[in-house]
Amino acid sequence: MNILTICSTFPYPPTRGGTQGRTFNLLKTLTQNHAVTLITQRSQDVTEEIEALRQYVKELVVFPRPTELEAGIPAKIKRFGQFLLRGTPPNVLFLYCEEIQKWIDKAVAAEKFEVITCEHSVNEIYIRPEWKKQVRTILNIHSSVYRTCKNQLETGTSDNEWRDRLYLPLLRRYERQTLRKFSRVVVTTDEDEQQMKAFAPEAEIILIPNGVDLETFPYRKADPGGHNLVFVGGLDYFVNIDAACFFSLEVLPVVQQKYPDATLTLVGSKPSPEVQALAKRPGITVTGRVPSVAEYLHKATVAVIPLRTGFGMKFKTLESMAAGVPVVASDRGLEGLEVDRPNVPLRALRANRVEDYVEAISRLFEDTRLRETLSRNGRELIEQEYTWERLGKSYEQVLTN
Repeated sequence: MNILTICSTFPYPPTRGGTQGRTFNLLKTLTQNHAVTLITQRSQDVTEEIEALRQYVKELVVFPRPTELEAGIPAKIKRFGQFLLRGTPPNVLFLYCEEIQKWIDKAVAAEKFEVITCEHSVNEIYIRPEWKKQVRTILNIHSSVYRTCKNQLETGTSDNEWRDRLYLPLLRRYERQTLRKFSRVVVTTDEDEQQMKAFAPEAEIILIPNGVDLETFPYRKADPGGHNLVFVGGLDYFVNIDAACFFSLEVLPVVQQKYPDATLTLVGSKPSPEVQALAKRPGITVTGRVPSVAEYLHKATVAVIPLRTGFGMKFKTLESMAAGVPVVASDRGLEGLEVDRPNVPLRALRANRVEDYVEAISRLFEDTRLRETLSRNGRELIEQEYTWERLGKSYEQVLTN
């Protein structure tokens, strides 16, 4: 089949996780049996990645990505007014490109494609409702924007509470309206599946979680022991910034009271100033981008995923399990995974409060057998259910059947 994939985030390299990782790995499977055209936007730091990505698709169409958002109170009021009247969030309008719209309109009119996929809901803006009658349109929701905003308000992790309280009912309206435009909707977790079904009971909602490339994240050769913690994630993303600061400032000092030699390594690209400042604290290392995340995971006694907000299935959790590192994570970090329910092998320890983290980490520091149990069970779960090869085939069925 001829498939058009729309992704405003340049989906390469996949090691960046998030939208890049999911989009690229699903796309790579599709290209084995279908002619895929990818239309995307590139930021200024995307250079040699263009030719690398071009090898995977029949056609790669690249447009420049906007760089600067107008600042100041009048600009913010204007954006809110547009959201109120047009029903489209400012971040979606900011990325919108009229040239991309013209390109897609022309292709649809020429019946060039049988399927169009929007990778992440921000790309829905290019899809016209009437196209459902002539082409199969798929929305791949990486995480619900409404649920994310709602959770940030509930947990006090919003970076602008006043704005988000205004936006919340508008995001609810926006997400409900968006679903109606598409033939099928794909989500990554059961929580998002329930939310989308509540928004649009008549819509066809399919659950396809995130996955792992097992070659990139091989199973560890040995348990390193010790008292070394690791947290992995893009450290310029506010969800990960909040998690890194929360754990470093509130949890780690308590752990170090029991284990003075305990360390924390924060692994991720573009660490924010707040994260960089954490390196001044005892036992904390901030690496920035590294050649191999798996190497840092293999050196760690425990991987911590102390997210307090952010929805969707987390790559960092899946990759830590694949690498064989025992995981201590929050409800948000474990979203979409069965790890500690009755009649399910124990695959990770759950923690949401400071005392929960300290207790779980202490158990793992002290108990070699428990570490081995989580290591083995976590890896087996990934091998059985969360490989990109398996998930890519499921995605292909959604698009083509």
